[in-house]
Amino acid sequence: MFVLEKNAMTEEIEMLVEKYGKSRSSLMPILQDIQRQHKYIPDFAQQEIARLLDIHPVEVFSFISFYSFLNTEPKGRYIVRLCQTITCDMQGKKDVARAIERELGVKFGETSKDKKFTLEFANCVGMCDQGPAMIVNERVYAKLTPEKVVQFLNELK
Repeated sequence: MFVLEKNAMTEEIEMLVEKYGKSRSSLMPILQDIQRQHKYIPDFAQQEIARLLDIHPVEVFSFISFYSFLNTEPKGRYIVRLCQTITCDMQGKKDVARAIERELGVKFGETSKDKKFTLEFANCVGMCDQGPAMIVNERVYAKLTPEKVVQFLNELK
């Protein structure tokens, strides 16, 4: 008889399913925990989540691709998301974006060679009254200026 051994990812997902349950509503917290641990959601994890929740893998991928804060590709240690709403545009987002790119040496949509920073635009970070705003991982920075953003980024370096 041939017995397959479970790998660490399968065991991790099984524990998350046990923690959150096997219902479709468990998908988001499971995906968030996988991403928090691995910085993205690998293809294998998507397949295992689908199998354990008894849903189609396309449904898992569709869910991930719908939410911009979930990723299917590895990202940097720090994910810098700058708000790109019109209110942030009106409050100086372009100058802040240029300062971020200049300071980190990468463009938005890219990850630094050392895998420390990934730059992304976000459609909204919910801080319209305090723009321009950005989120670095789970920390919010508001009322940004080019000088302030350089200071914040230097603290992370």
